[in-house]
Amino acid sequence: MASSTRAGRREWIGLAVLIFPTLLVSMDSTVTYLALPAISAELKPTGSQLLWITDIYTFLEGGFLIIMGALGDRVGRKRLLMIGFILFAAASVMAAFAGSPAWLIAARALLGMTGAIILPCTLSLIRSLFHDDRQRTAAFGLYTASYSGGTMLGPLIGGVLLTHFWWGSVFLISVPLMLLFLFASPLLPEYRDPEAKQFSLMNALLLLTGTLSVIFGVKRIAESGGMDWISLTTVLGGLVISGIFVYSQTIVRNPLLNLSLFRIPAFSVTLSTLFLGLFCWAGLYLFLTQYMQLVLGYDPLKAGLLTLLPVAITVAGCILAPQTLRWVSRSVTILLGNVLMLGSIVLLAQLSTATDLFLLIAGFAGFNLGCGIVVTMGIDMVVSVAPHEQAGAASGISESSTTFGQAFGVALLGSVGTAVYRSKMSAFADTTLSEEAHGTLGGALEASKQLPIDAGLALANHARQAFVDSFHMASLLAAAAILLMIGVFLAVMKRSSQ
Repeated sequence: MASSTRAGRREWIGLAVLIFPTLLVSMDSTVTYLALPAISAELKPTGSQLLWITDIYTFLEGGFLIIMGALGDRVGRKRLLMIGFILFAAASVMAAFAGSPAWLIAARALLGMTGAIILPCTLSLIRSLFHDDRQRTAAFGLYTASYSGGTMLGPLIGGVLLTHFWWGSVFLISVPLMLLFLFASPLLPEYRDPEAKQFSLMNALLLLTGTLSVIFGVKRIAESGGMDWISLTTVLGGLVISGIFVYSQTIVRNPLLNLSLFRIPAFSVTLSTLFLGLFCWAGLYLFLTQYMQLVLGYDPLKAGLLTLLPVAITVAGCILAPQTLRWVSRSVTILLGNVLMLGSIVLLAQLSTATDLFLLIAGFAGFNLGCGIVVTMGIDMVVSVAPHEQAGAASGISESSTTFGQAFGVALLGSVGTAVYRSKMSAFADTTLSEEAHGTLGGALEASKQLPIDAGLALANHARQAFVDSFHMASLLAAAAILLMIGVFLAVMKRSSQ
């Protein structure tokens, strides 16, 4: 039942204030994409380090989301949000002036942990601001649109900065935003749950350790082309730890995850759809931003401008998607979003070393729009099908699902792409190339500049084709995952309606 308490001007201004940290966290997950070529040239990371620079952020963000959400209930959500924002800005400065790949990875890890403070506090404060059901749904749609828009705007803003400044400038966006947020923070309410129960830090550590162990092992297998004792141990160890975590949630008094929610078919399948949607989007988006620069040869600004249309389409899709509920159900809208993603991936799989710009923009825009629809309506459906008293838990789980989907997509599709690229590069006649040249396209292009003209051109062309081949393989896997998800989603929804 909708509450009679309707939000006024102050609450809507408060929502606008909360958009700042939301945009910041979402932009930071993708702002490094266009900077990767410059980072490769300056810091000379290995292929594995390059992936860790991008995905360690979302790994740790996802791992700490649940515990930080619980901590906000105890110390105050507004207070914790302000602490997280200050720490986020400090970590951004650390990343901007990183002098080595290890330093940058450590800074990105800290950014991920502080991002995990910001997201749940922001979402929970929105719930505190809006008590009317319809207003809360509209506010939630704007929140989702701002987050989606931030992930899209990250490369665009990064492209502008990279055109005029060094690569570290992409991390300094948070400093002026921090000052603006702190100035406007009095407009936000404080909330602390006086009846909040204690939670187990050990359970949170189990969840984080298990997830990172599995991902590390899978990444190592993909990068090396085979399984060794280290990768086998980390994968099996991570699965065992994850199993212990799941079991512990059934016996502890105050579990971090309410496993009873997963017995609701619509909840579980929609959660899987959210995971796979972000899995495919993040993994392929990483390829596309590098493709525009390193394969097509666009400068960072032009590559960023090419993302502007997908940004506008995605934001519009997130805002307008709830309007489809006047004519069709949530499940139908989610299904249509998945179909649009699948068709767009097939379109993008036609890209080559010399492709039609219309093909790139059309596939890119459709891909982002489909993902935006899936995420907006998927989160709404997850919260709606859960019991009202468990809506907060459902929101936390859905947010973790999208975050981990993004992390796994970058890790697994990125690792598969790296493995294919290395395999193609191993066939190149020149065996004296550096590890960076064999491991990343950016490294190969830098190495080609040191060779005679003919040899350098041959290396650059071979490396670009190897990268396109790796993108084709990643696209094939993403399309297969979406197709499988469509089948499972249809089966579960049909069974639920009977």
